[in-house]
Amino acid sequence: MVLEFLAASLLIELTPGPNMAWLALLGASRGRVAALAAVAGVALGLGVAGTAAALGVSTLIGTTPWLFQGLRWAGSLYLLYLAWDSWRDSTAPQETRFEEPLLRYFSQGLLSNMLNPKAYLVFAAVLPQFVDPAQPLLAQLVTLTALYVGVATAVHTAIALLAGSFSRFFADPVWSRRLGRIFAVLLAAVAVWFFFATELKS
Repeated sequence: MVLEFLAASLLIELTPGPNMAWLALLGASRGRVAALAAVAGVALGLGVAGTAAALGVSTLIGTTPWLFQGLRWAGSLYLLYLAWDSWRDSTAPQETRFEEPLLRYFSQGLLSNMLNPKAYLVFAAVLPQFVDPAQPLLAQLVTLTALYVGVATAVHTAIALLAGSFSRFFADPVWSRRLGRIFAVLLAAVAVWFFFATELKS
């Protein structure tokens, strides 16, 4: 069952989503170190979602429309804020553009996942399929959550490192400004996509 769960987790994480898009844009525009700090935040955010699933909070989110919608709106607006923040940074002086503390990127990764209702629902939908009723439930949920976060972190780390290879294009101030604005627009598009992708179908 463990191998099947790892395979399912990998397939889920390889599906394009807001984490993948944001980490790729961040790695390319801010470099590998910033993107890896964000990966750590994302991992903690996913851990929170998995813990929520173990406690039954994910089921509450899935069955309480106003709570789901609140997270959906908050998550989309936060992604729009990150897009605006990226646009603003693209106009900042070149010498100050990479001086932000890594805690900033870590916090952004953490918050963006804690405000993602789909993260909670994925754990609520996937984890029970791999639980053995004959074994202690909590221990299994904790183990499966840790495995999922491990797979997700491996995928996100690969994306951050690969995208970081393109950060050299930001050495030129003119190209840095242009690419920063392009990435900001792309991130805003991701926010809009996320909003409609997380819409509950009646």
